[in-house]
Amino acid sequence: MSHNPVRPWRDIARRKSRQIMVGRVPVGGDAPISVQTMTNTITSDVAATVAQVQAAAEAGADIVRVSTPDEASTKALRDIVRQSPVPIVADIHFHYKRAIEAAEAGAACLRINPGNIGDARRVRDVVQAAKDHGCSIRIGVNAGSLEKHLLEKYGEPCPDAMVESGLDHIKLLQDNDFHEFKISVKASDVFLAAAAYQALAEATDAPIHLGITEAGGLMTGTVKSAVGLGNLLWAGIGDTIRVSLSADPVEEVKVGYEILKSLGLRHRGVNIISCPSCARQGFDVIKTVEILEKRLAHIKTPMSLSVIGCVVNGPGEALMTDVGFTGGGAGSGMIYLDGRQSHKLANEKMVDAIVAEVEQKAALLEAARAAEES
Repeated sequence: MSHNPVRPWRDIARRKSRQIMVGRVPVGGDAPISVQTMTNTITSDVAATVAQVQAAAEAGADIVRVSTPDEASTKALRDIVRQSPVPIVADIHFHYKRAIEAAEAGAACLRINPGNIGDARRVRDVVQAAKDHGCSIRIGVNAGSLEKHLLEKYGEPCPDAMVESGLDHIKLLQDNDFHEFKISVKASDVFLAAAAYQALAEATDAPIHLGITEAGGLMTGTVKSAVGLGNLLWAGIGDTIRVSLSADPVEEVKVGYEILKSLGLRHRGVNIISCPSCARQGFDVIKTVEILEKRLAHIKTPMSLSVIGCVVNGPGEALMTDVGFTGGGAGSGMIYLDGRQSHKLANEKMVDAIVAEVEQKAALLEAARAAEES
């Protein structure tokens, strides 16, 4: 087993929700919180879109969404779905025919705003297409595109308006005897999004898709998403997440996993615990961690690695990680394995040695996991 002791005081009691399927990925109930992203290619460019989907899947994305604004996009969707290693969600706005075409093309889920796709007959036609082709649906409420009557009623986007919109849309689907849906109430304002999600979580048992929409660039968007999503996930709210960044979709996936890993909700790859460094450091911590992050990016097995510059906190952190290195003096430090001192090592050999130890440990953990499953 990985060197991660059980600590009951760290457990998060997740909100109880119904479970639906997005293709082969379960969402809600006791399923792991899934990580999503969205392509930013022109969807009709099948090769570019598939390449981006595959890169996201390699980074750990469970589900990928693609925008289908026109008929050329839904025509391309069939090939994209066929080549995708993960379920594809078709993002629909306004054009109900695009939703029907996406369902026929093999989309695992339709992201729609039922109030935006027309009258009751059109909603019924979309629901029937979803039923016929085994699609689930995500109701996507956004503070930036609330219905006019709700803005007139509440005066501005607010949690009550967003939740009312979501519940109205739920009723539209339920009136058509459709229950394979999840729902989101996104906003770019962290306070607004958090309050809306908290109220929504009490109002429905539907699986919840979390996101802080239009969060910004890589740095600012990561911080906003970590604050907003982290707060909700800590409260047990959320069954699937998408981090919205003005960046490569792979970065969205990485940030999503880091948020979940920090709360102990998902584990993938090497969790590096490292110090910010100071005058006590026995080696260049910042440069070393930067190199290790790149050289260990291929490891998917959940593991922990501590890289600490000196003996003030190094030995204590190493006690709780699978592999550790603590800086010492005279150009060498100490390697720890499974929380125990193993051997001294010269700094210049440190990176190669740590990579080798992590790879060996990962292989052992994967072998043990495979033996348990057989």
